[in-house]
Amino acid sequence: MKSSIPGLRVLVVTTTAVLGVLATSVVALADPGAQNSPEGARDRPSCDSSVPFASGTDGYDTFRIPAVVATADGALLAFAEGRVGGAGDTGNIDVVAKRSKDGGCTWGELSLVASGGGDTRGNPAPVVDPETGRVVLLTSFNSGQVTEAQIMRGEVTPEQSRRVFMQTSDDHGRSFTSPREITADAKLPHWRWYATGPGHAVALTRGEHAGRLVVPSNHSSAPPEGSADTGQEAKYYGAHALFSDDGGETWEIGYIDDSYEGVNNSNESIAAELPDGRLYFNTRDQNGTSAGNRLDSYSSDGGETLDRDFAVQTTLNDVPVVQATVLQLRGHHAPLLFAGPSDPTARRSLAVWRSDDAGRSFSRVETLSTQPAAYSDLVQFGRHGVGVLYETGVDGPYESIEFRRLSGRL
Repeated sequence: MKSSIPGLRVLVVTTTAVLGVLATSVVALADPGAQNSPEGARDRPSCDSSVPFASGTDGYDTFRIPAVVATADGALLAFAEGRVGGAGDTGNIDVVAKRSKDGGCTWGELSLVASGGGDTRGNPAPVVDPETGRVVLLTSFNSGQVTEAQIMRGEVTPEQSRRVFMQTSDDHGRSFTSPREITADAKLPHWRWYATGPGHAVALTRGEHAGRLVVPSNHSSAPPEGSADTGQEAKYYGAHALFSDDGGETWEIGYIDDSYEGVNNSNESIAAELPDGRLYFNTRDQNGTSAGNRLDSYSSDGGETLDRDFAVQTTLNDVPVVQATVLQLRGHHAPLLFAGPSDPTARRSLAVWRSDDAGRSFSRVETLSTQPAAYSDLVQFGRHGVGVLYETGVDGPYESIEFRRLSGRL
């Protein structure tokens, strides 16, 4: 059964308009069927929004933590955490997915990608290998009996703690291999908390590292020996990157932000490959003392090191403490997009910003709604489509995960 539920918002803009250098460029609504059936596309109805995941459906209490990629066969593949017992971050949590063959207008049946089986599987970070079309998915795991706070305080066994797994799909997301653990290659011994993404990962297409898969991730560190800290303090969060040069068979740790001084506390991160081949990293600042909630940096070596330490991105000061997403659009003079809530005091009013200077500054171009909103992920698909998959609702931000198609001025 396919779903198209009012209230699900999918941001779609035409690449042609987005690429315009004038701020008044008008973005027309993309044709939802263009990437699948050019001849029949004109006969398909247009759509503004859809809801692939609605809380209280498909046997789940709540869906959270969206991620989305465009597959090599032209479909959209949306991931989420299916939380069985409630909206909380721990307990019995699965990774689930749905596919759309018409640009996000409708969605197919829910598929179980990784079963928690009473434990917690989540933080989906998918990427499509451009050479093979294989979907590579990294996720995180912990015992359903422990919490993030307990893990950060070091009160759990290694088996209960956060671990890292990889899966692949060779049929464009219709089915996935069983999770294969890669914790030994992805997590340092003194790290406690760990999270892949969440949100889409990046396949590099330029320069000497073309073909590399890069997964933005984050961790927490144990306090230094002799410290009175427990490890639960926000200053022990840090971002890092994982990368693979063989299509996901093996993984290495790239850059590590280990400046646990409490000023800039990098946390959930996202990345985009810029037209010049550099990687742009944008990350949540988890209650650092600096004046701002978003941090960013660059990497000129495919994520192995950062060109500079993470610093506050002052043009995104309207964003609260929350995960957010970036996407570099394809094409000459194409902008870098950012999406996230736009109320610095609450998770609501999802908006889209654009940067025409490779992330040095951003300007807000569209506010999707004033409703509650939280995590999100941007995707480009077909020749013209751009969409945002995000958590939202009327009374709270975790009632549904919506996919919004947008017309507006970018």
